[in-house]
Amino acid sequence: MNILVVNPNTSASMTRTIEQTAARAASPGTRIIAVQPAYGADAIDSAMESYLSAVAVMDRVLSVAEPYDAVVMAGFGEHGREGVQEIVDVPVLDIAESSAHVAQMIGRTYSVVTTLQRSVGAIEDRLRLAGLADRCASVRACGLSTSEVDDDPAGAMEAIVAEAEIAVRSDHAEVICLGCGGMAGLDEAITTRLGVPVVDGVAAGVRLAEALVGLGLRTSKVCTYAPPEPKTITAWPLSRHLDLETR
Repeated sequence: MNILVVNPNTSASMTRTIEQTAARAASPGTRIIAVQPAYGADAIDSAMESYLSAVAVMDRVLSVAEPYDAVVMAGFGEHGREGVQEIVDVPVLDIAESSAHVAQMIGRTYSVVTTLQRSVGAIEDRLRLAGLADRCASVRACGLSTSEVDDDPAGAMEAIVAEAEIAVRSDHAEVICLGCGGMAGLDEAITTRLGVPVVDGVAAGVRLAEALVGLGLRTSKVCTYAPPEPKTITAWPLSRHLDLETR
């Protein structure tokens, strides 16, 4: 099967990190197609950047010519997933929800360690909207921006571990979720340091996508994620793609 993995920002180095992590997690025979938007911010740390990314990601997904069986959106709770679900009919997974689902299968409570404090509220809101907040012990910020994690993921390790340790000790988290696509690949090292399971959202998203495809399941088009009704879209990049024919 082919899984389309979308980095929501324009950083080529983060796309490579995400692609490598996705490829390691994938089963034999699964091909990873890693892409990034053609426009937008090179790191997403605010609502404005996230909403801009949502349009850019939809545009990029629609422009992929190769066939794919599922989409994994590698932004931790970024906007736009529901829009992608409307314009394609293959499974579409977000790494925030994917990691939380997996965490709840292996522990009673989980905590998320993300980048900046300003991202905490957005992640809490996303988990609450998805019905995944009840068993979330905390969402903690390591104090580093997405760009800083992207530039030096190994160097970011200490800040991430420090917050994860507090989450385990003080918040009673039994599982840690890495709350940024740029943290992909750090799960094993943090598990070794702390002795608790650490869920990498990219890896979780790929594996769950494989499961859904293997079960023959696709996005429901009965109501919520039905294709948008045809409209005239003026001066918007998606207008060149939106004939609304689903894959």
